[in-house]
Amino acid sequence: MKPTMRAMILDQPGAQLRLADLPLPVPGAGTLLIKVEACGVCRTDLHLIDGELPNPALPIIPGHEIVGRVAATGSGVADFRIGQRVGVPWLGWTCGKCVFCASGRENLCDEARFTGYQIHGGYAEYTLADARYCFPLEDAGAATQLAPLLCAGLIGYRALRLAGSARRVGLYGFGAAAHIIAQVLKFQGREFYAFTRPGDQAGQEFARRLGAAWAGSSGQEPPQRLEAALIFAPVGALVPASLQQLEKGGCVVCAGIHMSDIPSFPYSLLWGERRVCSVANLTRRDGAEFFKLAPQVPIRSEIHCFQLEQANEALRQLRQGEFQGAAVLVV
Repeated sequence: MKPTMRAMILDQPGAQLRLADLPLPVPGAGTLLIKVEACGVCRTDLHLIDGELPNPALPIIPGHEIVGRVAATGSGVADFRIGQRVGVPWLGWTCGKCVFCASGRENLCDEARFTGYQIHGGYAEYTLADARYCFPLEDAGAATQLAPLLCAGLIGYRALRLAGSARRVGLYGFGAAAHIIAQVLKFQGREFYAFTRPGDQAGQEFARRLGAAWAGSSGQEPPQRLEAALIFAPVGALVPASLQQLEKGGCVVCAGIHMSDIPSFPYSLLWGERRVCSVANLTRRDGAEFFKLAPQVPIRSEIHCFQLEQANEALRQLRQGEFQGAAVLVV
């Protein structure tokens, strides 16, 4: 009999994931076969399941915060060894030839494909990944701790890079990404201000435990004006709300791949050389820098573990905001 693996599959938007036995994939040229140790459950997975992301490759195995061990390598792979721990992020493949790829901005490649969206992801016992877009990880530490760094950490880090040297940073939506970047900001000696859903006292207390200079709801005014605001919640109305709290010359960074429409707002909120920009995916440079920084902080993810077959329950709890931090599937 041919070897098989268990995987959770999305057949169509709006459906529950189903557990299936699939043939064990075989690595082709330039790819790794990875035995998955853990895979984070990201809000982007909800956008995929809800049909808010266009043109998914259905049926698809979701999951793009993958930590695992190299089980086999395809031809042409020289930089990884069998048994090595690796991480697989959201950006899973690019053309390598366009003007964006040639200038180190592969995150903007028009032909890019994404893990758990157009490429089967980590809600499975094994996965295939392009070796160019795998990150070597340290053997030390639990895979469950590392998994949220592969998207929540990396996208949060890219958002923080776009904020420049801002010393007072607002974090809107205090979930997986924000609680990781909060630790980076504290390590760097910068102040962060946490904005949560109205009435989310547990989230605000969680932010204070991580060192927030202030925590309140998104409709409240912090004690000082912000030099930058990072929006992790997929709520377009937070753009004008955060602009209202922004110092002149500051920036609002929209860090989600999906966001509801931004309502109109008066030009006076933008005037004063304030800026609004988005984060698109990540680059390999982001990964190299972030995984060098993470152990120096050191980053400790607040995690809630689920078994592979409990993926639907993990997604339900994430949707309902029933935990602080990040959900992780233990495979």
